[in-house]
Amino acid sequence: MRTLMIAIWLVALPCAAAAQDGEIAGTVSDDTGGVLPGVTVAASSDALPTGPRVTVTDTDGRYALTELGAGSYVVTFSLPGFERA
Repeated sequence: MRTLMIAIWLVALPCAAAAQDGEIAGTVSDDTGGVLPGVTVAASSDALPTGPRVTVTDTDGRYALTELGAGSYVVTFSLPGFERA
């Protein structure tokens, strides 16, 4: 079974303390380096009162979760046919 390889960039954008927004973005590829479209990416945190933020990678394997408040996040990636590394 193939495994997901994940490149993640964490960006904290400078702005007012009360409205601090950040972003989690990156590219998902398999163990051969091939990009993976259609991967479900979910970020969960106590900083998200409405529940996890979810997106799906585009045709180039890229994703971005934007407008995230300050806090610690757990990011998960899933795609049928792949196991977590």
